[in-house]
Amino acid sequence: MTINCKGQLLDLSTPKVMGILNVTPDSFYDGGKFKGESDILNQVEVMLSDGATFIDIGGYSSRPGAYEVSEDEEIQRTAPITELIIKHFPETSISIDTFRSTVAKKNIEAGASLVNDISAGYLDENMLQTVADLRVPYIMMHMRGNPRTMQSKTDYSDLTVEINRYFSERIAKCQSLQIKDIIIDPGFGFSKTLEQNFQLLNQLSDLKICDKPILAGVSRKSMIYKSLDITPSEALNGTTALNMVALEHGASILRVHDVKEAMECVRLHNQLKGNG
Repeated sequence: MTINCKGQLLDLSTPKVMGILNVTPDSFYDGGKFKGESDILNQVEVMLSDGATFIDIGGYSSRPGAYEVSEDEEIQRTAPITELIIKHFPETSISIDTFRSTVAKKNIEAGASLVNDISAGYLDENMLQTVADLRVPYIMMHMRGNPRTMQSKTDYSDLTVEINRYFSERIAKCQSLQIKDIIIDPGFGFSKTLEQNFQLLNQLSDLKICDKPILAGVSRKSMIYKSLDITPSEALNGTTALNMVALEHGASILRVHDVKEAMECVRLHNQLKGNG
């Protein structure tokens, strides 16, 4: 199970970790944390040395009720950061977290290797063709509506069946455009109630029917801190617990704020499976 990131073949049969780098002022956990180039480079260096395979750059907060950001502003927030990281850490596999094709293109041109789209192409009709033209791996997430409306769209007759149907349609569309490397993200916290998030995590292996690597992003999300009546900053222990569950149910990539702890999960999971 490999993906091609700008000529570098990455094997996802052993789980990998994706470190989150939010360059937004309003993300739910780390918004506004990294203000200058040195802050950003220090954080990237820590994540890479802790074992991250991917760095995921986001310039548009997708938390519920997040503010609208113009395309130009999103490009200005992200593309220079992509260039900066590639200049100092040229071997880094950067994913650009965006649902806009123009932002994706500018960042791939700046040195990013993957596109991570919360809307699976539904919020920008040009996204899938752009990814096909760029010939990069594509992470598609399950969501209904958009970040402002998604939490009003949580009515499912059968959650995992409907998510599998969503992905099978999107995968077919991607394959018709010759997009080769596809990763699916079930979208914890997006268009799902707290209870549905746990149901989905418990049934994560049901998504293997899609025959694509699965990315799990539960890091410090409300399914953890609301369940435990704590804050996002106190949710590392809960994140670690659920990351191990995700690995047990077949996740190939953990998308996290805390790389060191996630890598410890991966290493222990590998030992558990006899791959240590």
